[in-house]
Amino acid sequence: VGPVDDDALSIEVRKDKLLGGLLAAGFDETSCVSRYQSVLYRKESQHKPSPYLISRLRSYEALHKRCGPYTESYNKTLEKLKTGHHLESTDCNYLVWISFSGLGNRILTLASAFLYALLTNRVLLIDPGTDMVDLFCEPFPEVSWFLPLDFPLKNQFGSFDQKSPHCYGRMLKNNSFANSSKSISAPFVYLHLVHDYDDQDKLFFCDEDQTSLREVPWLIMKTDNYFVPSLFLIPTFEQQLSNLFPRKEAVFHLLGRYIFHPTNPVWGLITRYYQAYLAKADERIGIQIRVFDTGTGPFQHVLDQIIACTLKENLLPDISTEKPIINQSQKSKAVLVTSLSGGYFERLRDMYWEHPTMTGEVIGFYQPSHEEYQQTEKQFHNRKAWAEMYLLSLTDVLITSSWSTFGYVAQSLGGLKPWILYKPENRTAPDPPCGRVMSMEPCFHAPPFYDCKAKRGIDTGAVVPHVRHCEDMSWGLKLVDNESEL
Repeated sequence: VGPVDDDALSIEVRKDKLLGGLLAAGFDETSCVSRYQSVLYRKESQHKPSPYLISRLRSYEALHKRCGPYTESYNKTLEKLKTGHHLESTDCNYLVWISFSGLGNRILTLASAFLYALLTNRVLLIDPGTDMVDLFCEPFPEVSWFLPLDFPLKNQFGSFDQKSPHCYGRMLKNNSFANSSKSISAPFVYLHLVHDYDDQDKLFFCDEDQTSLREVPWLIMKTDNYFVPSLFLIPTFEQQLSNLFPRKEAVFHLLGRYIFHPTNPVWGLITRYYQAYLAKADERIGIQIRVFDTGTGPFQHVLDQIIACTLKENLLPDISTEKPIINQSQKSKAVLVTSLSGGYFERLRDMYWEHPTMTGEVIGFYQPSHEEYQQTEKQFHNRKAWAEMYLLSLTDVLITSSWSTFGYVAQSLGGLKPWILYKPENRTAPDPPCGRVMSMEPCFHAPPFYDCKAKRGIDTGAVVPHVRHCEDMSWGLKLVDNESEL
């Protein structure tokens, strides 16, 4: 429950607002209230950052301060881009993330890009797109992470694709560098890691290709994938990753809590809603509904599936249609429903309003918004979407939908292992309706299936025990903790 009185405020001081050393101290607290206040709304995390992760984040912040926008090093490296000359090696190398795809995807790809920057000692700069500045506070002290608007290649971002002459996959096809074992002498390389990428683009995930990219001052990345699982299959990064994340399933959980702080307007949406509807309940349940069927919902089979899941897993009590229930339990549950349609919420709310529960528990249903369809570039739409992902992450129990990056963000930020609603086929509710996930990590939807050494296809979900296929997408990859290693 959030701060409401003096007692709560004294607890607030004792609570660990730096999240076990994950966050740097010394930010102006009023510029981004959520950074140090989020701890008041969350249960304490079971996943503590490793000492190595903490020290790497502090050294990254120092690098960012030395090399960020408009610093001397930045200006010097920018010259190379403008002149096209790649002279001596630079003291700062950069990874530029292009704002692309829906908000859930952007949050997941940004965490992936940051981890890659950390592993390769690059400075991450992000394209602000239409709304990134509006949604997220600056995560690094003193110097901005937003790519300056006068960045010379900025107006080309929209047109970068696999046909671009600087696209890494295309350069490999055309053998544009004299000897592939040597490093590339281009001032910048475009990395196309979008779901439609081809076999050459995917060589990004090979050791020798990482070596050839090492000296390129500017890497420009466009992706809609959470590609972290494949970084765990690159031998060069293995030891570092193992030191950074002794618990594999906490990668996005820790990086997400480090990077993604809602701006004050979004934090206002989150905290006002939480205080009004969720704070007083004994238990908070999140149900995230994403339907990929065409046509307008609500669909009966989806509603049936949600009800079957909540009852089968004892997440909500059954209702009594026969006799009145006398022994009223005083326990209350607040159910937060997020969906583009308002129909599921209304049907569930009416069901629990018109009938008493078998246990006598009081169940309240709440849905912050229903925008009817996804509007990727709309400012207020995305503020609400970010607020809803965050609210879902504050629940005690979570039910999510297959294939939904919106759900992945909520579960990982909240440190929750959700029940995932399996994808319905032919408009019938699947049996079983849902299952508990192996880990709270997001799924990489379009991974490569390639053995870089043997130069042939393999099942990348069977190489190491901590990278497996996802519950909701049989060809996807996700990180799990191998119990025998713990």
